[in-house]
Amino acid sequence: MKRFEYIKAFNSPFKRPKLKWYFGKIAIGTPYFFPRVLDKKTRRFKPRKIGFDFVSLGWKTKWTDTDYRFEWAPLISFVFFKWQIVVAIAAPEQYHYWEAWLYYQRDTEGTPKERIEQCKEGFPLDYIVSDGKTKTKVNYYNKILKEKYL
Repeated sequence: MKRFEYIKAFNSPFKRPKLKWYFGKIAIGTPYFFPRVLDKKTRRFKPRKIGFDFVSLGWKTKWTDTDYRFEWAPLISFVFFKWQIVVAIAAPEQYHYWEAWLYYQRDTEGTPKERIEQCKEGFPLDYIVSDGKTKTKVNYYNKILKEKYL
């Protein structure tokens, strides 16, 4: 069940992610390649004809145990010959959202309010954003947290 730990984000101080649907020709990777299976006879990959792929939240740590890096969003893919149905979990400000959520989930303790305060201190999301002309200071916690946790 650790693969589906990201589901806890739906009932956390973070804004609820949305479900993003896709239906059409195979176009979405799971995560790096289009859906595929290993042909055991030839030991080569071949395109999946029918079946499901469950892709968990993709992340890694970079320099320290708490320096989280988002890689890909969780999704479920169903392939039927050359057609694909995908339900992906789309969070607001996806990179900041999942990296902060991982810190919240793995490196904080206490009540949700206390844990968010620990996040803001131990995993700050203050950035200077530029459009080429002006610079603006942005705290991404204001964009990814539910109103009562700001």
